[in-house]
Amino acid sequence: MKTYLYLLFIISSVSFGQIQTEPFGYMDVFELEWASDPQISPDGQSVVYKRNGFDIMKDASAGNLWMVDINGRNHRKLTSADTNESNAAWSPDGKRIAFTRSSENGSEVYVYWLESGHFARISQLEKSPGNLTWSPDGNHIAFTMFVSEKPPVVADLPQKPKGADWAEPARITDRLKHEADGRGYLEPGYTHIFVLPSDGGTPRQLTSGNYNHNGDLAFSSEGKEIFFSSNRNKDWEYDFRNSEIYKVNIETKNITQLTDRNGPDSNPVVSPKGDKIAFLSFEDKVQTYQLTQVYTMNLDGSNRKLISGALDRSVSDIKWDSNGNGLYFTYDDKGNSKVAHIGLDGKITNITGDLGGTSIGRPYGSGSYSVSSTGAVVYTKSRPQHPAELYYVPPKRGNQTQLTNLNQDLLKYRELGKVEQVWYKSSVDGRDIQGWIVKPPQYDASKEYPLLVENHGGPIANYGDRFSAEMQLYAADGYLVFYPNPRGSTSYGEEFGNLLYHNYPGDDYNDVMDGVDYLINKGLADPQNLYVTGGSAGGIMTAWIIGKNNRFKAA
Repeated sequence: MKTYLYLLFIISSVSFGQIQTEPFGYMDVFELEWASDPQISPDGQSVVYKRNGFDIMKDASAGNLWMVDINGRNHRKLTSADTNESNAAWSPDGKRIAFTRSSENGSEVYVYWLESGHFARISQLEKSPGNLTWSPDGNHIAFTMFVSEKPPVVADLPQKPKGADWAEPARITDRLKHEADGRGYLEPGYTHIFVLPSDGGTPRQLTSGNYNHNGDLAFSSEGKEIFFSSNRNKDWEYDFRNSEIYKVNIETKNITQLTDRNGPDSNPVVSPKGDKIAFLSFEDKVQTYQLTQVYTMNLDGSNRKLISGALDRSVSDIKWDSNGNGLYFTYDDKGNSKVAHIGLDGKITNITGDLGGTSIGRPYGSGSYSVSSTGAVVYTKSRPQHPAELYYVPPKRGNQTQLTNLNQDLLKYRELGKVEQVWYKSSVDGRDIQGWIVKPPQYDASKEYPLLVENHGGPIANYGDRFSAEMQLYAADGYLVFYPNPRGSTSYGEEFGNLLYHNYPGDDYNDVMDGVDYLINKGLADPQNLYVTGGSAGGIMTAWIIGKNNRFKAA
């Protein structure tokens, strides 16, 4: 009797000690949070970042700026205001942070003083600013902003009587690009570059003309010029892939073109010594997929050199190291995003992987990083078990430190579907094809599960081993989820990505179906319960699949 009571006590203690979990649910999406756009301070001791989430009452995303020390302590909100904040940028001396804050009337530029903890609006703008960039002396902030234009007039229309309820006037446009996915009809106007005194004042517009000047800005070392990317060619609307590197003089507003190439030249960054510009580019061969590579040149555009030619992957988000001997950058490799360093001699050193987690719905590549003058790196890390959290990599590349844990209060009490990588052979040409499966919570290996195929968009894009709310919801509903990277997907090299040239949809269909058959032959999927879905190009693949066979119950 005593033995029985003792065993009962042990069993009860274990039961009460276990964390009670449940499957991930639809309403849990509103509770998710993720970090984005980390910016490490010049002294490398703290990080400001955007903390993102959802407003369940407005069914919209929202985010504020937060700060945390590099040891993960002193985690606090930057300001006391409860409104959307973003675009944080440290002043060169590390004593101020510029950022934007939105309201019903648009966004404005604000400055936060570290010493006092005070912040103030320093602008009064007609539209929302972006790409905030400090001048080297900290006296000015450059930014980009949309400037409205009046639409063309083809006839003088009569004024409606006061109080009359007339239909909206017709929209008239003479622009080739007057609509965009997700935005609808585009307001007439163009994006230009401005400078604003960092202690407040009147912004000066530096660029003009019927051209857009989007993207990153970079001051020259003496602060007299700003480098940028644009397409200021006469027929730029019909030459949409092309762009060049320019510089504009802040005082005279004179614009000088530095590159002249058939293809996109973008993202200029000035070296710490002020003698070189690095930028991203490729020669447009008018094919499906082309590698974006790192180039350097002198300030006048001469002595152009390719330094990432040995890497068969597209490069993005370049930043000079503090001594000007190389650059940090990101790239995707086999569905995983990485932060790396490349020397001017082309030598590449990987720093970390698992960058991402800011594309919450589906497991696309995403995320960002920041580097200090000492070479310390802070980045947004994602695994299939969580969205983006901040991680710190010390200059000597020792153990990483997790700085945030934004979803512990939710995901600690949820049982997520286990994500596993699969490789299989294409029946077309024997190529190795990569994909992932998500198993339902409380998975039973003795059972076959209904299979849901989720095709990625693009098609020039990739899925990977990253968190995805959609995949987890499908798995929680009892499906075995399969998401592949068929030919045409990025992160496997230019040749693999370009296999869809003049052949889309094409053999990528066979790559998807080969994955389905692989899972069936492994005894994981029920061949009588197949389902297929996808968005954008994934929607095209979904329609293509059910037009090519009758194996799926629903699409």
